[in-house]
Amino acid sequence: MGKMTIQQMIIQLAGGMGISIQIFVTTLLFSLPLGLLIAFGRMSRSRLLQTFVKFYISIMRGTPLMLQLMVVYFGPYYLFRIKVGSGYRLWATFIGFVINYAAYFAEIYRSGIQSMPAGQYEAARVLGYSKFQTFFKIILPQVMKRILPSVTNEVITLVKDTSLAFTLSVAEMFSIAKALAASQTNMIPFVAAGVFYYIFNLLVAVGMEWIEKKMDYYR
Repeated sequence: MGKMTIQQMIIQLAGGMGISIQIFVTTLLFSLPLGLLIAFGRMSRSRLLQTFVKFYISIMRGTPLMLQLMVVYFGPYYLFRIKVGSGYRLWATFIGFVINYAAYFAEIYRSGIQSMPAGQYEAARVLGYSKFQTFFKIILPQVMKRILPSVTNEVITLVKDTSLAFTLSVAEMFSIAKALAASQTNMIPFVAAGVFYYIFNLLVAVGMEWIEKKMDYYR
């Protein structure tokens, strides 16, 4: 590969940024609702379900995301001799990120739900609300307000964690920056990638702050 101009490098990095954003959005879209379901399992009265979910959360939070991505990608072949093509790399990345972040969000949900005063449930019961109505109309909105700072921290961490997709040779921005830096033998791709990540992170932080202000407004 010959020498590239800075503009050409930025164009290639922008393409990788598109993949990074895709990983980010897909992870949030699926891990947030999945985390709530896992939180319900964690608080279940069934000892068996509670133990299983607790073990799952412990594994997801106690092992590196990079290792989990490799297990998701290589697992089908090593465990079941199912051959997967290169197209599975991005899907494996989605799956790995979703199941990892769902475990973190589950614990955030659980702490928020369990912090709610018992009087909230009693008042709802007196007003004739069902358990379903009580949770989704009274408890959950208050929980979301309480856990938003913790969720914001995880969302910002996710921006940076998207770079771990390079483990599976997914052409996200860090992978492209690394390849460009090697081929062009200079640091410009890394610097440009850092600027991209910083702007992405800044936009996410501003967006989460806007959501928090909106929740304060409608409280």
